[in-house]
Parts: sequence; C-alpha cells; structure tokens
Amino acid sequence: MTRGRVLDGIGTLARLGLAAVWLASGLIKALDPAQTYVAVRAYDVLPREAVGVVAGVLPWFELALGVLLLLGIGTRAVAWLSAGLLLVFVAGVTQAWARGLNIDCGCFGGGGAVAPGQTQYVQEILRDTGFLLLAAWLIVRPRTLFAVEDRLAGSLVTSGSGAERN
Repeated sequence: MTRGRVLDGIGTLARLGLAAVWLASGLIKALDPAQTYVAVRAYDVLPREAVGVVAGVLPWFELALGVLLLLGIGTRAVAWLSAGLLLVFVAGVTQAWARGLNIDCGCFGGGGAVAPGQTQYVQEILRDTGFLLLAAWLIVRPRTLFAVEDRLAGSLVTSGSGAERN
C-alpha cells in the first residue's frame, strides 16, 4: 500500500468522523428546537432576537456540513467552515467558564443551566479540540477515499488526454 493511499484512508476516517459529529449534533438539535434555544441562550452573549436566529439556523448548518462531508463534496471548504464553527464553540465554552456560568454546552442535546460543580468545560474543550484536529487534517489534505468530489474530478479527465491525477 502506498503512502498516499494510507493518507487517503486517514483522511477518509477524519472526513467520516467529522461528518458523524455534525450529523448527530445537528439532528439532535433539529429534533428539539426549544432545548436548542435554551442552550444557546444559556451562554448569555447574544441579544434575545439573535438567540432565536442562531438556535434556528445552527442545527441545519451542522446537518449541511455533515452531509457535505459524508458525500465528500467541497471537503476543504467544509473543513474550513467546520474549523471556524468549532472555534466559535470553544470560545463560547471558554467565556462561559471564565465568567463562572454553570451551563452544559448543549453540543449534543440538552444544554442550559446546571448545578454548580456539574459543568464539564475541560472535557468539552478537549473534545472540540479533537474535532478541530480532524478539520485541520482535511484542510491540509482534503483528498479522501469514496468522495463524490474525486469521482466528479476523475470523470472530467478524458482517457486519451494522458492527464493523470496526483
């Protein structure tokens, strides 16, 4: 097995892993919009009107990222968007922690106020940092196996042109 093929395999695992994160997170939020609103509001950084917009859009944005990654469409661009969103999440959790708020992040459902001592800020930040590493891999090396994007690009290369993909 060539080094490139191994790296493609690692990238595929990163792409599918990050897709699973977004699909699970987005689906849970989409199925419980009221709880998603509570979770977003608990961070206490947005005006009430903006909380509704963010809580309404966030699940569908996450689902879109997940579907695109699952299919392997626009992998590098979606990885950049994923990294940006993950950085926003880390910043949100960090500011809540720094301000002494007692909340659950609501990343995979739930969210909102929790009892003092029940926060899991360190675990949430470490988990999101791990997801950020998956996105970083895909930014640096977006080529993966079974990606629609690669199949489309491959079909554009004519068999008689002598052109080869790297």
